[in-house]
Amino acid sequence: MTELLLIRHGQTAGNLRREYIGQTDEPLCPAGVGALREHLAGKRYPEADMVFVSPLLRCRQTAAIIYPQLSPLVIDDFRECDFGAFEHKNYQDLSGSVAYQEWVASGGELPFPGGESRAEFAARCIRGFEQVAELILYQHINRAALVVHGGTIMALLASYTGRGYYDFMTENGGGWRVWLDRELWRQKRLPEPERLF
Repeated sequence: MTELLLIRHGQTAGNLRREYIGQTDEPLCPAGVGALREHLAGKRYPEADMVFVSPLLRCRQTAAIIYPQLSPLVIDDFRECDFGAFEHKNYQDLSGSVAYQEWVASGGELPFPGGESRAEFAARCIRGFEQVAELILYQHINRAALVVHGGTIMALLASYTGRGYYDFMTENGGGWRVWLDRELWRQKRLPEPERLF
């Protein structure tokens, strides 16, 4: 069995403003770097044998802080959801938008205007994860870290556990631990995950 750590990147300026930040390639903000270093000093992140990242800068920077000794493998399909017209906007910016109200009323199931639907996003994340899982199992890796986005974590864990998408909301720098069991993986399932901290 392989232990998987699904870690959300540290905070960005857009996260501090509670904006939808998807495809925008924002760096970590100073507060985000500081919080990651505090978690690291508190030994909250287990060591890993291998690390996989989204290609976006905030994930690559987070991986470099947490796992400086590892060269991350970039998985393009782990990019955050394309929020389309909602990109770089927060609730206050969108509160008068009919499209936003319809999206909220759908439970987030409608596609983002000009962006991805949750189903399209989840399918992309699953495609990337299946490549990662096969590589990890083939190489008999003991523990691997995925440094990705909050949406990526929600899409993957909801898809493979059968639980709700929003059950897996994750703070910046937080994460989940789950085991990749060869037998269960044959059914394309993951066991119940637990929060890292």
